[in-house]
Amino acid sequence: MKNHKKIFITAALTGAVHTPSMSPYLPVTTQQLIDEAARAYEAGAAVVHLHTRNQATGEPDASLDLMRETVAGIHRRCDVICCVTTGASQMMTLEERLAPIPALQPELASCNAGSMNFVLADIAKKIPDGFGWEKPYLTGTRGNIFANTYNGLEQYVRTMNENGTRPEFEVYDVGMINNIAYFIREGLVKTPPYLQFVLGITGGLPATVANVNFLYETACKQLGEFHWSVAAAGKHQMPMAATALALGGNVRVGLEDNLYITPGVLAQSSGEQVAAVRNMAHIMGLEVATPAEVRKLLELKGSDRVKV
Repeated sequence: MKNHKKIFITAALTGAVHTPSMSPYLPVTTQQLIDEAARAYEAGAAVVHLHTRNQATGEPDASLDLMRETVAGIHRRCDVICCVTTGASQMMTLEERLAPIPALQPELASCNAGSMNFVLADIAKKIPDGFGWEKPYLTGTRGNIFANTYNGLEQYVRTMNENGTRPEFEVYDVGMINNIAYFIREGLVKTPPYLQFVLGITGGLPATVANVNFLYETACKQLGEFHWSVAAAGKHQMPMAATALALGGNVRVGLEDNLYITPGVLAQSSGEQVAAVRNMAHIMGLEVATPAEVRKLLELKGSDRVKV
């Protein structure tokens, strides 16, 4: 892949990793998510990555009504691209995770590119259990496998293809690139694919410069042309963002991945992190792409064809 002068920023607003006891700024309600999406867009994000939560307790909740209300509200508020998750919780069934795609037909949706140990248990040691579900949810990941089998991957991608939704392949380890290459050879994945390298999760690839470069070089050999971005957990967020920009990639930040803006200081919005990456890009002589430019780059169908 050649370096490009324009990069784009994704903001992952809430996720299924952090819990409300960890930060008062983590968005929980539909309105909070809509407001956060607008702040991220105004700061320079072209894409927002969306999970939804129980509005009373903050527990991960993949209700179609919540996702529909969130996407519709964001579309009314701003032109940002909505990337709907199919990884709402590793405790959910394939059918529950996939349900938003035929229902909403989003422009973009995440697609976890392989099975893994996705362990959040150590976080439970550091927090109070303010809502009762948090510690059991986090510690339960120690005995669970985040299953994304070949049968499952095929069903995800076929469903996205049928609904005009572009997969954003979340890649947590290098073997997942081989999975994507397999489905390209099978004629199921359209090229060039879009990859989101996610580093620093316990059970996945550590967040290091060498590993970003390893993923990038492996993808070059296995896939040829591709679009790519980097996300990283916790304190690794900004160093890995800088690495991605230096290598010609794009960047994902947001409170899903990291609750802080600087060490020890909680970010009050994902927009603060987006603004930091935008400034970093400008210092490096890179321009930040608009949603319209990203829609053209990724060949997305446009928000007017989303069913909300």
